[in-house]
Amino acid sequence: MTAFQLQLFTMLNQYNDVYYPERSASNAESIRFVYTLHALNHILKTRDNVINHNNQIKSKRQDIPDEFRDQGLTRPKVLIILPFRSAVLRVVKILSKLIFQNDKANVLHMKKFLREFGVEDDDEMKNKPEDHRQLFAGNTDDNFLLGLSLGKRSLKLYTKLYSSDILLASPLALRLRVGADGDEERDYDFLSSIEVLIMDQVDVFEMQNWDHVLHVLNQLHLQPKEAHAVNFSRVRMWTLNGWYVSKFYRQTLMFSSLVSPEINSIFSKHCSNILCDFLVMKSPSTGSICQIVAQLPQVFHRIECSSLASADEARFEFFKKKILPKVHDDVMSNTFIFVSSYFDFVRLRNYLRKEELDFNYISEYCKHSQVSRARTLFHQNRVHTMLYTERFHFFNRLLMRGIRHLIFYQLPAYAHFYSEVCNMLDSSRKNSEAASFTCAVLYTKYDALRLAAVVGHERASHMLHATKGVHLFVTGDETQQ
Repeated sequence: MTAFQLQLFTMLNQYNDVYYPERSASNAESIRFVYTLHALNHILKTRDNVINHNNQIKSKRQDIPDEFRDQGLTRPKVLIILPFRSAVLRVVKILSKLIFQNDKANVLHMKKFLREFGVEDDDEMKNKPEDHRQLFAGNTDDNFLLGLSLGKRSLKLYTKLYSSDILLASPLALRLRVGADGDEERDYDFLSSIEVLIMDQVDVFEMQNWDHVLHVLNQLHLQPKEAHAVNFSRVRMWTLNGWYVSKFYRQTLMFSSLVSPEINSIFSKHCSNILCDFLVMKSPSTGSICQIVAQLPQVFHRIECSSLASADEARFEFFKKKILPKVHDDVMSNTFIFVSSYFDFVRLRNYLRKEELDFNYISEYCKHSQVSRARTLFHQNRVHTMLYTERFHFFNRLLMRGIRHLIFYQLPAYAHFYSEVCNMLDSSRKNSEAASFTCAVLYTKYDALRLAAVVGHERASHMLHATKGVHLFVTGDETQQ
């Protein structure tokens, strides 16, 4: 292993909770190898412990003492939550190499697995950015729940949930399996004895459906409804007594490519390890604004609000009173409004319809034909304004042509999207026309993490605490002010 992998594995092997928000395209495979190795190591160690206790019990032939109680109420011990089937394929391949090494791999149901989890890459991906190609390469289906068990000389795939050692699942599949209160068919017993929870690419879960993640976390370590052929004489006493303390003995590992309040909230509320936790902070940076090559003045507007609950309303009122009247002007044709939240997108779309503004929109729920038509109309200047969601950009990364005026209703969750969208400004324009490019950004004090990722930590600190609420940045021609 590399020095980075050794250091990370040391943290994991101490069974502390770990939140690592610096996952990137360059270190993704290294991280995946380490947590897969840790998961395999945990299964083998617990199995050796059980076998050792079995031998001692047979030799003594007496009642089982409390120190020999080494099991939970269900068998699954490791849960790895992943966003796509392609990630499952990579994990299983690493497991196979770790278990069998130079010997011929004996993986049961491998052909079926490759057929369902492996798929050829799309040729259209060649024109996408490197991070996008790596994320969406292979099978991007997000509905899967796969059980794995380790035999003496084999790795078994597609094992039943209650006969599995490791579970590989997506948030959607877990949500469908677990169900909700009031559903006739619910099954959350298999989550009752999870000892190691690994969540890779947590930031992608935010782009899928964050509610699924929160719901699944709330179903961990609940009292099972059925026995599931458990040997109660080997179950830990504090589990049998119904003390519900299993969460304090669970290790949680989270890997993300960004820092967000939602992910921080999970780490603080759902990670209750009795040992300790590690939060690896992102190193201070100059921000993605330094990657903008277009000659572009960017005006940042700080919106004052008293609480997080009032931030959305304050942002909307500021947009209606200060920004939208300027958008109505004819000189603001080809205005591109980038919206981070889908709820904000729906609110703006309904309001622009009410105001009868000449606009079109692209969201993650638009059909391919709608997207193609909207892009053409905007590029040909046949529509005044374009509404565009971050989630659509995350999944498609299209190049939008014809942009002259940019409005970031909220800073994007992915900081590099900011510079990426700014660099889409129509470079084919003449210098006199290019000089008329504008960019307006709305932010509140609760967007501190996103602001720091865009403009840099030092600038963000100044902008959040300065007496004035408007700040100007000028980029292009290798200069920045």
